Amino acid sequence: MPDAVIVSGGGHYADPWHPFAETSAALAAVVREAGFTVEINDDPDAALAALGDGVRLVVVNAGDPGDAPASPQAAAAASALDRALDRGIGVLAMHAAAASLRAYPAYERLLGGRWVREVSWHPPFGEARVHVVGDHAVADGLADFTVLDERYTGLRVFGEIEPIAEHEEGGARHPLVWAREVGRSRIVYDALGHDARSFDSSAHRALITSALRWLAAVDAR
Repeated sequence: MPDAVIVSGGGHYADPWHPFAETSAALAAVVREAGFTVEINDDPDAALAALGDGVRLVVVNAGDPGDAPASPQAAAAASALDRALDRGIGVLAMHAAAASLRAYPAYERLLGGRWVREVSWHPPFGEARVHVVGDHAVADGLADFTVLDERYTGLRVFGEIEPIAEHEEGGARHPLVWAREVGRSRIVYDALGHDARSFDSSAHRALITSALRWLAAVDAR
């Protein structure tokens, strides 16, 4: 059984802008290199409903479900995620994951921030300058870098976050990567990862690898 599950955007978690199959495959390669066995599931509700005790890592790489009705598995999935977070798991939330899993209260509490419709935005896709900040373990040994990507701006942060990376837009710094611990579980949110070009960056892959090391050290029970 895999010890890492990539929850990939399919069904009502797909959108016209993000090639989730492409980015989930690129993420799977990085996760495997970090020592996990990986399964990709493009039905997020089914994937979460089936979370077993052997899963140590959940990667959320899915989009905004919008106003789509909850799937028949949503209640069971929310309960399974609650149990996993209670025992202690690592969660890596990528890019559009800031707008995803809106029917999962525990995920929102863990994430600590959201893409807000009509408020959050991003400059045109292009070269993004990433500034590594703070003294969190994930940032240790990393340096500023550039990557071809989108820079999410105006995210609503509503929890205490430990900043790892920022970008500059409009004369201000905006959070781009952060970490949180809630109970026994840990999360890293990485707003990068729009398409596979983001994962062509060795510096971005190094950041993700560092995040995976930290997430793997969860003290689960």
